[in-house]
Amino acid sequence: MRIPAHSVCTAIRDDIVSGVFARGSRLTEEQLARRYGVSRVPVREALRTLESEGFVTTRRHAGACVAEPTEQEAADLLDIRLLLEPLGAARAAQRRTDAHLKVLRGLVRLGQERARRGQGEDLRSLGGWFHETLAQASQSPGLTALLTQLRHKIAWMYAVEQPARPVESWAEHGAIVDAVARGDGERARALTALHAERAVAAHRLRGQERTRTVRTSQHAVNTASLRH
Repeated sequence: MRIPAHSVCTAIRDDIVSGVFARGSRLTEEQLARRYGVSRVPVREALRTLESEGFVTTRRHAGACVAEPTEQEAADLLDIRLLLEPLGAARAAQRRTDAHLKVLRGLVRLGQERARRGQGEDLRSLGGWFHETLAQASQSPGLTALLTQLRHKIAWMYAVEQPARPVESWAEHGAIVDAVARGDGERARALTALHAERAVAAHRLRGQERTRTVRTSQHAVNTASLRH
C-alpha cells in the first residue's frame, strides 16, 4: 500500500522540530525512505512541501538539508503570531460551531484543573490543543494552515518556559472562550493579543543557553590566563 506523501511529510517535520535531524544536516531520499519504510517518491514530494514551508533548503552539490533560520527570521515568526492569533480568535467568535465551543470549554476546564494542581507536564500539550482548536474554529482553512505552520516553526526554533502563573494563563484562555461563545469578535481579538504578548516573553531561542555557557567558559579561561 502506498504511504501518502503528507504522512511522510508529517513524520519528517516532527523529526526536524524535535531535533532528530539537526539544522544544516543533509536529508537524502534514500536515508529517509529507509527510516520511514517507504519508497523515494513520497519522500521526494514531502521534501518539496517542507522546502515550501521553510523547514528544508536545497543546496548546490549537497541536495536537501535542514534549514538554518537566522535569529531575525525566528523573531519575525513571533511578530506574525501576534498578528494572526488575534485574527483567528475574532473569526472564531463569528464562525465557531457548538462542537468547537464544547471542545474549547473542555480544554479550559482541564487546563485550569491541572494548573491548580501544579501538573505542569500536561499544560504544554493542553495549551497546544487549545490554540489548535481555536484556529480550527475560525473555519478559515488558509488561516488555520498558517497558524499550524507557525506553531511548528516556533516549537522548532524556540524553547518555551512554562508560564510563571499557569492559573492566570488558563484564566486568560477561559476569558477568550467566553468572548468567542458570546460572538464578541473584538473582545476575543483583544484578549488573544494580550495573551499572545505575555506568552512571547517565555520564548527563548534554542541554542542560546549553550552559546552563553560557551562564552562564559571562554571568558573564565581567558580571565584565568591573564592572572598567570
